[in-house]
Amino acid sequence: MANIVQFENVGLRYGAGEETLCDVSFTLRSGQFYFLTGASGAGKTSLLRLLYLAQRPSRGIIRLFGEDAVILPRDRLPGFRRRIGVVFQDFRLIPHLSAADNIALPLRVAGMAESEIARAVREMLAWIGLTERAGARPATLSGGEQQRVAIARAVIARPEMLVADEPTGNVDPVMAERLLHLFHSLHRLGTTVVMATHDWHLIDRVPGGHRLHLDRGRLVDPEPVPPMPEPPPSTLVRSGL
Repeated sequence: MANIVQFENVGLRYGAGEETLCDVSFTLRSGQFYFLTGASGAGKTSLLRLLYLAQRPSRGIIRLFGEDAVILPRDRLPGFRRRIGVVFQDFRLIPHLSAADNIALPLRVAGMAESEIARAVREMLAWIGLTERAGARPATLSGGEQQRVAIARAVIARPEMLVADEPTGNVDPVMAERLLHLFHSLHRLGTTVVMATHDWHLIDRVPGGHRLHLDRGRLVDPEPVPPMPEPPPSTLVRSGL
């Protein structure tokens, strides 16, 4: 199994302040599922920005798809980014495009035939439960609906790596489980998934998933995932369990 990402002593500093990320080193293996955890402000979003080439590090080495991403020429960045699906915390949908056209965008950039695009978008809209909202523009969608469109756009082209920043933060628990199932399905097809999350319970839903834990900009050994609390005996009796 090949390495898809390697960080070696990576540091990231914004301006003249303290480093946001300090001496971060890890390896991601192709086709694996990784959860990125840590408190708010620990540096999760900054690390993800390095992964999808939106930011260059202040120091250290980053190898992506076997190449040095730090010195990658700008004219090669678009090609690399097309191999990475990204789910942003703030969605970043294109406001003048419909939900369907936002989802279709990666396929159009890749040059797929319109008939194939239409079929793929229909299937994706049905899966995320937004068939009836295909023609709606982002401003008319709820936060959860916008999140589902953003996720569909990120995964429709089956990227080699999927980077997701709190992708289940704006949806209900049932939809969160469905979206996690979609990510897990992509993982089983060979996509490397890196998912930042605050939801500890989701981590238990992916057999064989790995965890990267950030504490104040440094990767540390994570604390054990706390077990789900047992319901009180009265609840078990009422439910017939």
